[in-house]
Amino acid sequence: MPVHALLQPAGSPAIPVHCVAAGGWPELRAGLAPLARAFAQAQGFEARPGQHVLLPDANGALAAVLLGVEPATVRRRDPFAPGRLAALLPAGGYALSGEIGEPGLAALGWLLSAYRFERYRKPKPATARLVLPAGVDGEELTNLAESTALARDLVNTPANDLGPAEIEAAVRALGAAFGADVTSIVGDDLLAANFPMIHAVGRASPRAPRLIELRWGEEGDPRLTLVGKGVAFDTGGLNLKPDASMLLMKKDMGGAAAAIAAARMIMQAKLRVRLRLLVPAVENAVSGSAFRPGDVLPSRKGLKVEIGNTDAEGRLILADALALADEEAPELLIDYATLTGAARVALGPDLPPFYTHDEGLAAEIARLGMAVNDPVWRLPLWPAYDALLDSKVAEVNHISGGPFAGSVTAALFLNRFVEKSVSYAHFDIYGWNPSAKPGRPEGGECQGARLTYALARQLYPAR
Repeated sequence: MPVHALLQPAGSPAIPVHCVAAGGWPELRAGLAPLARAFAQAQGFEARPGQHVLLPDANGALAAVLLGVEPATVRRRDPFAPGRLAALLPAGGYALSGEIGEPGLAALGWLLSAYRFERYRKPKPATARLVLPAGVDGEELTNLAESTALARDLVNTPANDLGPAEIEAAVRALGAAFGADVTSIVGDDLLAANFPMIHAVGRASPRAPRLIELRWGEEGDPRLTLVGKGVAFDTGGLNLKPDASMLLMKKDMGGAAAAIAAARMIMQAKLRVRLRLLVPAVENAVSGSAFRPGDVLPSRKGLKVEIGNTDAEGRLILADALALADEEAPELLIDYATLTGAARVALGPDLPPFYTHDEGLAAEIARLGMAVNDPVWRLPLWPAYDALLDSKVAEVNHISGGPFAGSVTAALFLNRFVEKSVSYAHFDIYGWNPSAKPGRPEGGECQGARLTYALARQLYPAR
């Protein structure tokens, strides 16, 4: 079901959803009709977070819904919490009331909870529709939800149906929808165009590697460049992954999906920016032409890179793409990548680390991430760890070779390929929800895109 079909105009007749914390339940209970009050008591409703009860009227029809939420006194209340009902309630229109927190985020949580990936099964349309809360921009809400759904669809699609060519097709479809220019450099043409590391990582696959580029906006506007890691599937190359580590590798293009979603949000909102989207898209496969541990690769920037492990391929393709992006010296350069397991060990799946030298940018990214419920956490580009990337045979090794600070050293490697950009930030995302939470169904996830859009709106407001 299209996202807009899940919304009803503000003020439409609807079944009320009373969101209530335990402390507010006695007062709300006292104001209920005797039948509803007795029914809630019979069901054992105590306003525990996540607990919900459907209340009948005198004729047995659905009259209202009770939903327990966390009190406002908790350290951080989940702004998406009311959204859990989108997948649980019967058909009808519903209006949120009570302790819902920020109405726009509560409504977004509803739309994001209603997401389903149904490419390979008979669709089951979501039928619980939400009345748009007063003061919330329905077009903005739809933009965020539809762009997030696009990213989730891309991540959830298995690699047999989403290779480098299909990633390119997704970018071309986006370009066609918004009047953007899209080009690509494919296969051996990458060598002629001086993208040797993108070519090396993808050359072992029968599905040709490529660098996809989208440009949109007026030439004289401030330059914002987004770069997304597009590894359609990562076997680990000759450093072959074990079974358990390979199982979710269809999501290794989650960085590309986030960049595509952020680009869509920006174009849909018609922000005053010269947008550039770069997606190096490859499959890291195994064959006689695969690159090897110990190889020394040239790079677009001119640095000679020793390969410490072929399973650290994402930073190689990003390095060539970042070098290209940096040549234009954009005002803001951001990359997204499902890059390191070390980031997950440090911060878990829900909280991606980000890296930047720009203190002002770091503060805004952290603030906006919390404000729009797309949280991230800053980790340091610790200069002392640069020495961990020293190589005995080349100018740099792309991994440290040790067990420590894996996400930091990956970010430090990428940072070597960015010099001219005014501000640069790197997001090491996971791109997956291991279990369902309000607004975050299990499966592919879009991390970092909504906060990037919030930042872009702040920096480059619409005309």
